Amino acid sequence: MTFAEIDLFGVYVAPLSVLLIAAWLVTTALRQIASRLGLLRLAWHPALFLFALYAIVLASMTLVAAHWFHHAPA
Repeated sequence: MTFAEIDLFGVYVAPLSVLLIAAWLVTTALRQIASRLGLLRLAWHPALFLFALYAIVLASMTLVAAHWFHHAPA
């Protein structure tokens, strides 16, 4: 599993930094949904719950990206 640098407007960035931002956006959307449904009130420690959710989303996106890059046609 190797990730190549991404050319973002002439600046080479690590693919993990793009995944970090994407995971943060997904977690923000999930936080809004959980807040509207009142699910955050059920968490013992909402900030810790959101951090764990971010870690799960980031790990899932990394695994999907690694699988996608590994099986991408050359």
